[in-house]
Amino acid sequence: MLPLDPLKIGLLSISDRASRGIYEDAGLPSLKAWASEVILNPVEFDARLIPDEQPDIETHLRQMADEAGCHLILTTGGTGPAPRDVTPEATLAVADRVLPGFGEQMRFNNLRYTPTAILSRQEAVIRKHALIINLPGQPKAIRETLDGIFAAVPYCVDLIGGPYIETRPDRIQAFRPKSAQRPASP
Repeated sequence: MLPLDPLKIGLLSISDRASRGIYEDAGLPSLKAWASEVILNPVEFDARLIPDEQPDIETHLRQMADEAGCHLILTTGGTGPAPRDVTPEATLAVADRVLPGFGEQMRFNNLRYTPTAILSRQEAVIRKHALIINLPGQPKAIRETLDGIFAAVPYCVDLIGGPYIETRPDRIQAFRPKSAQRPASP
């Protein structure tokens, strides 16, 4: 059996009020808890809390992908239709390639929980060897969204040159074609 590859995950919480200390950020703790519950690999987190400013978001996404070496970057917040919600624009501005299927699936899944999911502008993109996924800002919505899409994430990360991600099969069974599967880890 092969040892589990280390995984570096960038977590970027985007909130004007939380970044100013008006209220406590709930996005970063929710993302860390979810990842720790689902991913078997040893994980190093690069967690940041910033305001909803497009140049700042772009800078942090570039740093996480290009300098920090994150394989997966999860953003939370700033995906709605409000004028200050600019996370999708920032994400697209740093993208090498867009993966529209993720956004489509996130909205489709979340419509089961709330009719306002149709207002979401979530994106997923590749920058160099990092997969960047925009998630909603509320902890419940973060969990529901990740539960609905994460089965495809490990294989996507494989394809762009990242580590082989293994998940807890009782939580989320990662999907890979048979030709891309490794023997089971310890």
